[in-house]
Amino acid sequence: MRLRLAPLAITLTVLALVPASASAAAKSQTGVLTQLSGKSGCLVDRGSKPGSCGSARALQGPGAFMGSRALVVSPDGRNLYVTATKSNSIAIFSRDRKTGALSQAKGKAGCVAAKGKNGCATAIGLLEPNSIAISPDGRNVYATSRAGNSVTSFRRNPKSGALRQLPPSSSGCISGLALPSCTLGRALVTPDVIVISPDGRNVYAGAFFGNAVVAFGRAPSGALTQLAGSAGCIAAATEGCATALALNSIEGLAISGDGLDLYAAAATSNAVAELSRNAETGALSQVGCITDAALKGCASGREIAGANAVAISPDDGSVYVTSLLSNSVTAFDRDASTGLLAQKEATNACLVFLRATGCSFGRALEAPEGLVVSPDGRNVYVAAVETGAIDVLNRNTETGAVRQRQGATGCLAAPSVKGCTPARATAGVSSVAVSPDGRFVYATALESNAVDVFRRQR
Repeated sequence: MRLRLAPLAITLTVLALVPASASAAAKSQTGVLTQLSGKSGCLVDRGSKPGSCGSARALQGPGAFMGSRALVVSPDGRNLYVTATKSNSIAIFSRDRKTGALSQAKGKAGCVAAKGKNGCATAIGLLEPNSIAISPDGRNVYATSRAGNSVTSFRRNPKSGALRQLPPSSSGCISGLALPSCTLGRALVTPDVIVISPDGRNVYAGAFFGNAVVAFGRAPSGALTQLAGSAGCIAAATEGCATALALNSIEGLAISGDGLDLYAAAATSNAVAELSRNAETGALSQVGCITDAALKGCASGREIAGANAVAISPDDGSVYVTSLLSNSVTAFDRDASTGLLAQKEATNACLVFLRATGCSFGRALEAPEGLVVSPDGRNVYVAAVETGAIDVLNRNTETGAVRQRQGATGCLAAPSVKGCTPARATAGVSSVAVSPDGRFVYATALESNAVDVFRRQR
């Protein structure tokens, strides 16, 4: 029996080695992006020249320069929502969960817009929308609008994905201005980014010129109410708001998966503010801040001039920040017990477009804006506005360190950008999102008036 089993054992051993080798090869390609072919790979506003892309309505100016969260995929993976500044609209797409391809419904189910333009459903206060978020239960969509100084609230149809604005009686529009049919909000001056707590109980908006983070309670209906008193906002210096350091020009927000901490990127403070969230009340208080220049009460950081977007790893252990003026991506370790951040050591601390001492080199990383961490934690994707590129970073799931992929797979951009994989309709790319299953990546391109679709290797 042993003589008969020995060859079988050898055969099984060899067979076992083949999948292991194949698995290692596949793992080395994890995170690589491939744009879908033909019209499925990009959709442009119907007022633009489509080229080889498909066309869509209400898609002019998606992912405005002020706004790094201009698109979001619903938790069920069935829809993609995109804010379009020049169209004063939210474009609504159905999503094929197998292929990643997008399609837009005709009529009002395909978009919402100010005054109902482009055949869209009508929305109040949706004036130059620039950031969007969806509740964890998938029932509501919220958007900030910089010209409307507003946060608008919508009820989502889970079957069709269509949006219907909550009525004025439920504060379907909250604005810092006295807009008709909008509830008046405090410190809402040019809101630029919006996020929702994991428990769905609170919504937070970052006000760029308000130098504040504005806090709302969320009802089961999806209606928002600004928290009372100083809990309703935390700001650099605004009467009636709680006071905090390094909050000038809030351009990025991210909330930890445990719901205990919120991190704010403050562009003109060149800083990241660390805010603690009271899970019971939703109120925010400052625990610290990190700046690239000496500021009493803040820790020192490197390469965070013009900080403008924040993302947190799925394990809550790492925080990543893009910075416009530093042309950089910086990486931090998060202390879950305190919420404080510590910049990673040596070259793990940062990637920079032009070489900087102690940082690794980031190709095609000029004017980085939006970024996202993949659901499996293995990659970070960065949108670089000036280069028109999506940079692909590999992430060490144990240490949180990131490195750009070598070769052409490390970035995707127009053929004129040397050293990157060619991509279509990426001019002015500024926001990026990953589908819940991690299989597809979507990006907005301001100058191309486009949404781009990529398949992700897992």
